[in-house]
Amino acid sequence: MKIAFHGAARTVTGSKHLITLDNNTQILLDCGLFQGMGHVTEKLNDFFGFDVKAVTYVILSHAHIDHCGLLPKLVADGFNGKIFCTAATMDLGRILMMDSAKIQMQDAEFSNRHRREGEEMEEALYTDEDVAKTLSLMRIVDYEEDFEIDENIHLRLTDAGHILGSAAVHLTIQENDKSTRLTFSGDVGRYGDLLLKSPQHFDQADYILMESTYGDSLHKDLDPIENMLLDIIQNTCEVKKGKVIIPAFAVGRTQELLYALNGLELKGKLPDVPYYVDSPLSSKATEILRNHPEVYNNGVKEILRVDHDIFGFKGLRFIESVAESKALNEDPRPCVIISASGMADAGRVKHHIRNNIGNQKNTILMVGYCEPNSLGGQLIAGKKVVEIFRDEYDVKAEIQSIKSMSAHGDYEDLLKFLSCQDPALVKQLFLVHGEYEVQQHFATRLKDHGFKHVAIPEYHQEFEI
Repeated sequence: MKIAFHGAARTVTGSKHLITLDNNTQILLDCGLFQGMGHVTEKLNDFFGFDVKAVTYVILSHAHIDHCGLLPKLVADGFNGKIFCTAATMDLGRILMMDSAKIQMQDAEFSNRHRREGEEMEEALYTDEDVAKTLSLMRIVDYEEDFEIDENIHLRLTDAGHILGSAAVHLTIQENDKSTRLTFSGDVGRYGDLLLKSPQHFDQADYILMESTYGDSLHKDLDPIENMLLDIIQNTCEVKKGKVIIPAFAVGRTQELLYALNGLELKGKLPDVPYYVDSPLSSKATEILRNHPEVYNNGVKEILRVDHDIFGFKGLRFIESVAESKALNEDPRPCVIISASGMADAGRVKHHIRNNIGNQKNTILMVGYCEPNSLGGQLIAGKKVVEIFRDEYDVKAEIQSIKSMSAHGDYEDLLKFLSCQDPALVKQLFLVHGEYEVQQHFATRLKDHGFKHVAIPEYHQEFEI
């Protein structure tokens, strides 16, 4: 058996891990878009590094676009097998992949309209028709179900606590009279998350693919999210009379923000300013989360006894049309705008940042991980001049960050996730989904906790297991 790492190897995005059995059965764990990688992003998304038509099955850990966003291209390029995931991941994946296809098609159309003489026509990575075919290949697997993919491959999914529907993937593979147990963590959530249940324990594994996004960070010492939001909104909107612009992923982060703001209203503390969610995708994702109350933790269930809508409060408005979005930039009144994407590299929020970054009254609030080369990453790093839509802008707005809003666990969460394992029985632990320097620190910590065989795969590197 072999495993090759074709994405999220010494970087955070583009999740793709390919298992090849001796009988040539191939299992692809995730099929995500690379995001925020600067000028090489397009090239990375064009090249899989393996024969798409040879892939037998795909198992999807969750619906974030850096984990599912290349599935339609996989299908367009010839994959015709089954894709396994939870029901909620299928629901979210539908809207996220359709939105991604729309962006791909619009970007290609824009480039072709403005291409210079002699330049080749640009094609979308995939279309909405490719997404529709992808959805037809998806099969639902319930949490903790012992699911037989075929006579040699058994699948079990456990709740990873990262976003709605997220799962850790556990495979038991029979090969050459030997049974191999392999776990892929997907993205691991927080213990004590605002909304979701904590990650579940899982059975002993021989091999583990472990995410490491925050492998050298601790979130727990930071102030409660509600208090930080309140301070930033009061200072920006009430004192400076400016706007708070919050780039937030449509799935997970936006709903956490709405839940925290709703909590402030329940306590009578919410500042009386307009609140906008300027992302049609976020609106759809919020509705899907409303329809899956089974994922909520006990704290949220208690709140639901007194408040039937945990994502709604006075002054909140969901923006749908482009015209309404543009109107926000012409309105000088203080307000809070939550808009996708989370790394500020695309979508409506990029326009809001461009229009507000040059005014010191305003605040741009980052609420999660940003790839260092992304616009969000540059702002967090303190760059004084940034490029937006090919023009340079001086950063005069205040830049703030709430690191504790990450849907990824910190290193204590990751170690807790692994605490159900006997390190001596883990033959190899592969670190994926992290920046290389962070992974090196986390590898040292893991070895101190008894995991003696820790590898940090390079892009396209293959291992015999």
